[in-house]
Amino acid sequence: MKKENKKMAQERRARERRKKEIQRKISKIIVMLIPLIAVIALFIAIAITSADSASDTDAGTDAATENTDTDSTTDNDSAGYSTDASLTVEDGDTVNIDYVGSVDGVEFEGGSTQGQGTDLVIGSGSYIDDFEEQLIGAHPGDEVDVYATFPDPYNNNPDLSGKEALFEVTVNGIYK
Repeated sequence: MKKENKKMAQERRARERRKKEIQRKISKIIVMLIPLIAVIALFIAIAITSADSASDTDAGTDAATENTDTDSTTDNDSAGYSTDASLTVEDGDTVNIDYVGSVDGVEFEGGSTQGQGTDLVIGSGSYIDDFEEQLIGAHPGDEVDVYATFPDPYNNNPDLSGKEALFEVTVNGIYK
């Protein structure tokens, strides 16, 4: 009878050891998965935020964000746009522009292409009201003063809500 109790005790301890080993393996997996899941969640959050801010682009929006879907280069040969000064900007044209925005003579954050250029489809409504229309009739190489009022409220930068801004715009070229 003693041998049977001893054998049962050994089997019980062996089952407990296997159970503890499985628990250790599960703990290791969890410890490795939690940071991995956190990193994946962070990437997803960044992607969603980027997509939201790209779709919310209003004009001068924090204008640098407008460059997300553009070829932001100023090299005429590789940019694919024409700098022929005889061309005229018309509604529906895609133009490449540089601009610097200011309110009361003070440049505001995100209101400049910083010389990188950005593409804009005239009449698309992707910039604040009256911005695009003021470029109609301009020619590549022209510098145009564009006056536009930010909407109120303006979610991209609440400090600019309802304020009139001056954008000094250079038309780099027109895609034809």
